[in-house]
Amino acid sequence: MVLGNSWKSRHKHSCGPARRWVRPGSAALLWVLCATRLVCGAGTVVGDTNVVQKDAEFDVTYNDTVTSENQTIYAFNHTISRNKTEGVRVSVDVLQKKFESPILFVIRQKQAVMSFQVPLILRGLYQRKYPYKHVARTLCQPPTRAASETQYFFVDVSTLSGQGTNFLLRVSRVESFTLQTDKKFTFTASPSQPQFFKYVFPDGVDTVIVKVNSDMSFPCSVMSVQDIQCPVYDLDNNVAFIGMYQTMTKKGAITVQRKDFPSNSFYVVVVVKTEDEACGGPLRFYPLQPDELIDAGNRTKVLDVVVSPAIDSEKYVMGMLFCLGIFLSFYLLTLLVACIENKRMKRRETFQIPPDMSPAETASLLGKNSDGKTPASPYEYGSFADNGSTLSSEAITDSATSTDNNYGYMERSLDSVARSRQESLSSVEEDEYDTLDDIDSDKNIVRTKKYLCVSDLARKDKRILSKKYQIYFWNIATIAVFYALPVIQLVITYQTVVNVTGNQDICYYNFLCAHPLGALSAFNNILSNLGYVMLGFLFLLIVLKRDIVHKRALVRNDVNALECGIPKHFGLYYAMGTALMMEGLLSACYHVCPNYTNFQFDTSFMYMIAGLCMLKLYQKRHPDINASAYTAYACLAAVIFFSVLGVVFGKGNMAFWIVFSVIHILATLLLSTQLYYMGRWRLDTGVLRRIVYVIYTDCIRQCSGPMYIDRMVLLVMGNIVNWSLAAYGLIQRPNDFASYLLAIAICNLLLYFAFYIIMKLRSGERIKCLPLVCILFTAVVWGFALYFFFQGLSTWQKTPAESREHNRDCILLSFFDDHDIWHFLSSIAMFGSFLVLLTMDDDLDTVQRDKIYVF
Repeated sequence: MVLGNSWKSRHKHSCGPARRWVRPGSAALLWVLCATRLVCGAGTVVGDTNVVQKDAEFDVTYNDTVTSENQTIYAFNHTISRNKTEGVRVSVDVLQKKFESPILFVIRQKQAVMSFQVPLILRGLYQRKYPYKHVARTLCQPPTRAASETQYFFVDVSTLSGQGTNFLLRVSRVESFTLQTDKKFTFTASPSQPQFFKYVFPDGVDTVIVKVNSDMSFPCSVMSVQDIQCPVYDLDNNVAFIGMYQTMTKKGAITVQRKDFPSNSFYVVVVVKTEDEACGGPLRFYPLQPDELIDAGNRTKVLDVVVSPAIDSEKYVMGMLFCLGIFLSFYLLTLLVACIENKRMKRRETFQIPPDMSPAETASLLGKNSDGKTPASPYEYGSFADNGSTLSSEAITDSATSTDNNYGYMERSLDSVARSRQESLSSVEEDEYDTLDDIDSDKNIVRTKKYLCVSDLARKDKRILSKKYQIYFWNIATIAVFYALPVIQLVITYQTVVNVTGNQDICYYNFLCAHPLGALSAFNNILSNLGYVMLGFLFLLIVLKRDIVHKRALVRNDVNALECGIPKHFGLYYAMGTALMMEGLLSACYHVCPNYTNFQFDTSFMYMIAGLCMLKLYQKRHPDINASAYTAYACLAAVIFFSVLGVVFGKGNMAFWIVFSVIHILATLLLSTQLYYMGRWRLDTGVLRRIVYVIYTDCIRQCSGPMYIDRMVLLVMGNIVNWSLAAYGLIQRPNDFASYLLAIAICNLLLYFAFYIIMKLRSGERIKCLPLVCILFTAVVWGFALYFFFQGLSTWQKTPAESREHNRDCILLSFFDDHDIWHFLSSIAMFGSFLVLLTMDDDLDTVQRDKIYVF
């Protein structure tokens, strides 16, 4: 039948099924029919093309030939019901090995039209072309309101090839098209034979986890969750258009919430990619000719899918209560210990002079100077006299033997000392560290002693040092504000991009244990960081309590607070507690969307914690020569700077590793020199000449041993460890540079801490019960924490698909995974480590500082 001017005249000759599909008066549809030259009717001629319609049946293979002069329409009908969804799958094979023009298949159904050519040309990276002669597609199922309805669809086959092309066509029903809860279904897919299935939320289930697994790592595939609509995007070049999707090798999992799908159902789509680069596979060769077709080979993959209900709201509540309960118990335990300590302190005598106290110690205790008068300030005990000379032992002895009204002197001294101290605090500046003209020469003389005591390195005004160390806290508080605000803004943007685009490859979650809450995709990984914040705040409260007790002791001129024990400076402790809280906040921000671009958020304050702990250990015995806050934070900023460079440029870059290793070794040598000579050296143009002179005099001329044996042993071991780490980095060039840098900091901290404990015991000092319990408890907790840390549930060093191979189910309360337990245990271990630093030298609180050794 030749096309005429009247649409009605053509329409009245149309077959019955076509009449149901064609709507009279539709100009757009008329254009489509004219353009494709398709009119239903057996033996109808359109122009020079013979159009043949055949009534076809399901599960029958049709072997036919198509040319440019004839085209065939296969008409199918099937009955669908509202309560049962049945899938329909169309499979096509082209039998010729060579062909000039492809065959076009157009499938017309209610509310949808699907078309594809065979061979199907799919493009990969760099526009590589892969032909597929076998194509199988599943038809989407438009919803129906009727209890039962008969629907028609047509498969139109045409080509522009003048030669006959033989093809096979088969349409079959998919009996297992609807997935059942907790039932595994196995299927096969390839790039030209994608699969998708329907899932309907059962009553009472608001969240499910869709898991797709395979025993084959490759070929690379994509799993997607899409709303019920037509068309379904089930090819490699369009699967990312809508819904949520992720690449996978062996494992894939997506958590789906009912609120995101108004129809209470969704499609699970699985597509095999044409290439494997997205999953970490090898890059195929680039064709010599741009239009060259590449043989894709066998890319069939066997997979299985199972949909399981996720946890309910009760599990969320239990997880949050468990998290709060663990860390609130530390508050209760601390309160209990504080109450016991207060009762013990009340029983202690307020003032007692030991019977074996020396005359000089008695004079100091009674608050007298060498001339028998009380000093103007409590900080002049054991320090320089006003004329710049040290106290005369004879004068001290004389004044100590004159016992007339000693306690009267002391009472009058208390008031004058308190007034002098309060008046002087307001005028103290940080640049007034050395108040005497000869302090520079004097400190060099003092530090050349073979055996130093804390009193030798605690000669500066304590008021000034306290203000100096308070700068650590204020600086880190300022850094925290300016660092955290842009980080929070950035991770919110990351999470928004994930939610809008549906790209699950942006963030490296443990998808088998990622529980969403609101806009957050993995709320459990964020909640588990609460311990850092709560325990960091608790540590600040403990330090504040000690600080208040110490200040009250100074006000009442307590002798132990003035002249005994390690000098109390709490600024670094406040900085450590603040850093622990910030570690929790930034770790939570990192776990909003963990990936390689924001991993430094999780490690920046780890570097600071390690650095502050080493500074605090050094400050205990070297309060006068410890680094200033500005110098310390500048060094930590340089470490973070290298961390960023390592993440961006360090992967496989030999030049970067050479530069970093050289800087690492030079920094180790400079720090070793600083520690060995206690700051009595200068980095200037004459440093090489002085090094050569020392080597000549001490090693060649007389071969004398090192003057400071203990320090030399520590520094030799430290250099061996750091040089070994530098060599390892240069040879292996690990991809995770941030963790490598953190390992360097932790190794040095542990080495120095071990040295401090050993030297403390060697010096005849003891470790009290509380710090000993903290040490043992912390060591055990650190051991368990590291076990869970090295489980490696995900890694951004690999592709997202390879990272998902390490995903595992929750192991605690069906809510927390191994990494969450690492957060719990590491926060407790850090808190315990801080308590060890805080209480480790409590045994020295009643020991004179000139009897406490420096090491």
